[in-house]
Amino acid sequence: MTLVKVNNRPFGNLVDEFLNDFPVGKSWLQDSFNFPPVNIHETADAYHLEFNVPGRNKEDFKISVENGLLTVSYEKKEETKTEEYKTVRKEFSYRSFKRSFNVDNEIDSNRIQAKYENGLLKLFVPKKEEAKQISKQINVD
Repeated sequence: MTLVKVNNRPFGNLVDEFLNDFPVGKSWLQDSFNFPPVNIHETADAYHLEFNVPGRNKEDFKISVENGLLTVSYEKKEETKTEEYKTVRKEFSYRSFKRSFNVDNEIDSNRIQAKYENGLLKLFVPKKEEAKQISKQINVD
């Protein structure tokens, strides 16, 4: 696969596979390491990444491509406290995170697009024309 996760998680996929059957464990793992879940879809023309990151502002995301590494990060802004009310319980968490993916020469990094809607950060990562899979009909003699 052209687009892969890099070593910003110890034993990344192995741990994910092991904990798939334990939803509490997997949730704890994601919370502990501050990684939002991501879906990666591939079409003939591009990769489509969807990060589940509700409750954030699109201005707080930083997306960059440098030395073959696509990095998506979110920096938590400090909240201002108000004296108008007292918070009794706080369960919402908007922690900072950083996810990185290797991109190879098949990716057109100049045309990557991002959109944030309904709690999903969506990235369109297009393939270069020469990398697109072309279907060819072969005649049988």
